[in-house]
Amino acid sequence: MSLEKKVNDAIKSAMRAKDKATLRGLRAIKAAILLAKTEKGGSGELTETAEMKLLAKLMKQRKDNLVTYKAGGRDDLCAKESEEIAVIQQFLPQQMEETELRAYLKNLINETGASSMRDMGKVMGTASKQLAGKAEGRLISTIVKELLQNA
Repeated sequence: MSLEKKVNDAIKSAMRAKDKATLRGLRAIKAAILLAKTEKGGSGELTETAEMKLLAKLMKQRKDNLVTYKAGGRDDLCAKESEEIAVIQQFLPQQMEETELRAYLKNLINETGASSMRDMGKVMGTASKQLAGKAEGRLISTIVKELLQNA
């Protein structure tokens, strides 16, 4: 079942339950899907990888907004962002633990033959594709840098 179908079903359930917070998060996901499907050069369909990247992007936006709102003392907006984060997380795969991610990236570095910081782009390109939605890009980048500097 595609992400769009799952979201549409969840929207119907949230409407029946009159759950405004969940409904707001689901509508944000649906809007992002529709934008991605209709953007210039798009095929009108999203692959599973593209769906995970889309959800990861939405999650990152919400987390960045949360930090900004906390710094500004906007607790009302913090609550809304937290609610949307919870909704988005329902559709993302389980996030990898840092130790598991570190082991995976060590193995990936060995597979790609990376030996210095010059090879970071090659490792990051492969890691980003394989770990889409399973780990944050910033965390992946930090660990890859650390591993390549110690190599």
